[in-house]
Amino acid sequence: MTAWPKGRRYAATFSFDFDAEELWIGENPANADSPGVLSQGAYGPKVGVPLILDLLRKYGVTATFYIPGKDALRHPDAVRAIIAEGHEVAHHGHSHTNPTQLDFEEERAELYAGLETLRGFGAEVTGYRSPSWEFTPHTLDLLEEAGLRYSSNLLDHIVPYLHPDHDLVEVPVSWILDDAPHFWFANDTWEKTIRSPKETLDVWLPEIDGIAALGGHVMLTFHPFLTGRPSRLAFLETLLAHVTSTGAWVAPTREIAEHAREHGPLELRRTGAVA
Repeated sequence: MTAWPKGRRYAATFSFDFDAEELWIGENPANADSPGVLSQGAYGPKVGVPLILDLLRKYGVTATFYIPGKDALRHPDAVRAIIAEGHEVAHHGHSHTNPTQLDFEEERAELYAGLETLRGFGAEVTGYRSPSWEFTPHTLDLLEEAGLRYSSNLLDHIVPYLHPDHDLVEVPVSWILDDAPHFWFANDTWEKTIRSPKETLDVWLPEIDGIAALGGHVMLTFHPFLTGRPSRLAFLETLLAHVTSTGAWVAPTREIAEHAREHGPLELRRTGAVA
């Protein structure tokens, strides 16, 4: 891959992990009976998603929403709104269970149940993001079997690449550019801290500019129950304004993956200072 489309100097994706109640149930099934815990996730589709969609529309950005099947069934209006705005819908498990906790048949059933649910909304689902950014020895084979085109789970590069021995493009992620390590407080564990949007921008903007200087792909990962809070919507808008004004090709993950599939691996720029 010699260049990004339209002469852009780098690429970027705004992705949203639509983790509502299933995030807590998948981690601990007992949380199904804890309405206070579950209400943290419910904030995302009830309040966060509509506000996020408004911002994406304002900046003309098409995003990718990774949605667990059971959360889609629980919040169908939010899913329909995402699709109506033209955003990509991709697979994020059915019950937000870590695949490594499942045997082969359970993992396969989870994959197909989620696909059936999302496609039932009319979504064209071509990509997969594991609920845990983790695989089993069977995951890539199952994704290929199901006809999916890309994965967005691994943290080993800043450009997409084709998986060896599989017809799947990997579009890498990173913890640095995920809102959860910075914003997530969980009252069921009391172990996670809350950072300010300003402090988080001090982490994110240099990383974005560094990837841009190398000509790579910036994968931004948000959760509507976190970044959909009022103060963090301003954080999101700052990022939208920055990325759209600094020469990025901004595209949903499936377009990034298909560009990589068509044009091959990208060589990073390795001369000059990294911003």
